Amino acid sequence: MITAVVTAKGQVVIPAKIRRELGIKPGTRLVFDQKKGSFEVRPITDAYIDSIQGMLQRKAGEKPVTQELIEEHAAEIDREEAEIEKRGI
Repeated sequence: MITAVVTAKGQVVIPAKIRRELGIKPGTRLVFDQKKGSFEVRPITDAYIDSIQGMLQRKAGEKPVTQELIEEHAAEIDREEAEIEKRGI
């Protein structure tokens, strides 16, 4: 097990062996995924980007999320206007 210490500024030095194995170089961005009582750190490398690419891609026939939000908002406005009209405001 390899350990490190957190500084007063919240900084941690990633041990050289791990940096070499994961290809972490100065300027490499990291992803922190919080788990139950712990977290996982992964470098954002080309391999990481390839692994998540297409994750948010729509399936055939699906509407874009933005279109769904626009439609939901329009329906909400229609409901509010109907309520205002019903109350005679």
